[in-house]
Amino acid sequence: MQRVTELFVAKRNERWMLQRGGIEHGKEHYPYIVLLHAMFLLSLFCEVMFFKKELTSLWYIVIPILAITQLIRYWSVYSLGYYWNTKIIIVPNELIVSKGPYQFMKHPNYVIVALEFLLIPFLYQAYMTALLFTFLNIIMMSIRIPTEEKALKEHTNYAEEFNLKARFVPKR
Repeated sequence: MQRVTELFVAKRNERWMLQRGGIEHGKEHYPYIVLLHAMFLLSLFCEVMFFKKELTSLWYIVIPILAITQLIRYWSVYSLGYYWNTKIIIVPNELIVSKGPYQFMKHPNYVIVALEFLLIPFLYQAYMTALLFTFLNIIMMSIRIPTEEKALKEHTNYAEEFNLKARFVPKR
């Protein structure tokens, strides 16, 4: 349900950005990102059902960590406002958002997704799904992040604002 809601928000934000001259980048890999997330959920469901997986005995640790990741996700989305999207859409000459978790790192939302690909399967002891989709996500992000950063550098003040910030590990 969360992912479906995010797609509606992304569509609304896409219209807003395109009306302001936004340019989409990375169109060629976007369908693969959607497929990756859909297959992750399907794989998780199948592994749990077919192999009769149960909640880990460490659920009392994993669930609070997942809750914290969701708070950071919502903080990221809220901080970006109408600039948040599942696609790479850049409005030229706009100032880059550097508040919220973006004051500490370049890509907090990608960190959260990576953690979800590990933690959600771990919660159900679906280790094959965790390993496979963590690996696939690394491949996908090795394409997406350079594409996004290149577009941001070309069209915004990204290079100046994020020059000293780490990609994934918080740094002040």
